[in-house]
Order: sequence, then structure tokens, then C-alpha cells
Amino acid sequence: MATIVNNPPASNNSSGPMGMIIALVVLIVLGYLAYMYGFPAIRQMQGGTQINVPSKIDINVKQTK
Repeated sequence: MATIVNNPPASNNSSGPMGMIIALVVLIVLGYLAYMYGFPAIRQMQGGTQINVPSKIDINVKQTK
């Protein structure tokens, strides 16, 4: 006797709009983090550091009596 297996058809049970909402929240959080931390760090790397050294330094200490 032959065994017949009836598999149910693939169901299209997606999570609906919930997946899109979660993806939107994740994108907003990543955008906020890039705005707060990423862009200032990039701007600081491009500018470099400027150090001003005076040509003459007075090391004499004036003491009051």
C-alpha cells in the first residue's frame, strides 16, 4: 500500500506592518547616533589640531614682599 503525504501549501503569514515599523525605528536610532557622534568626529578629524607656541616665554617669577 502506498503512503500519501499531503503537505499544506506555504502560508503567507508575514508579520504585516510590524517589521516595517521595527526597521524604521532602528533606522531612526542609527541616524541619531550618526548625527550625535559620527559627524562631529569626522569634522574633528578633518580640521586637525592647531598648536600655538609663543616665540618668547618669560620665566622670571616676581615675588611680592
